[in-house]
Amino acid sequence: MEEGGSTVREEKKKKVMVAIDESECSFYALEWALNHLYNSLLNSEILLFTGQPIADYSYIYASSFGVTSPELITSIQENQRKVTNALLKKAKDVCGQHGIVAETMTQVGDPKETICEAAEKLHVNLLVLGSHNKGAIQRAFLGSVSNYCVHNAKCPVLVVRRTS
Repeated sequence: MEEGGSTVREEKKKKVMVAIDESECSFYALEWALNHLYNSLLNSEILLFTGQPIADYSYIYASSFGVTSPELITSIQENQRKVTNALLKKAKDVCGQHGIVAETMTQVGDPKETICEAAEKLHVNLLVLGSHNKGAIQRAFLGSVSNYCVHNAKCPVLVVRRTS
């Protein structure tokens, strides 16, 4: 665009996705980003994301000798949705306390995979994650969402680790 002989460039807002779960470390990462990246976040599109693990209902079938009503499964799924919505609302409220407007999104599946898929699909410019501070042996056997995302996300990843 030309205006009075000078070029005016319209900047596209950057997208920052913060992955949230029920852990303290994910909310610590959110707070850290809000405190340390505040000026950048003011001019960015903020997305709070949580991956809902696929529920394993086999224990219900086993405990009910294979006779489980569809209503029970529906009730459990509805409860999971309520917990997820409350988690995202809490994170959105934290952003609001800092004067940051954020959108929320959730997806069902393996959290580490859904985080990377959503970041790619939404063309995220920065992915922020908390670290559970697992040791090397725990990471080897249990896996690490942050480690997976660092190696598989198609955008820069900021892993925030609590130092104290």
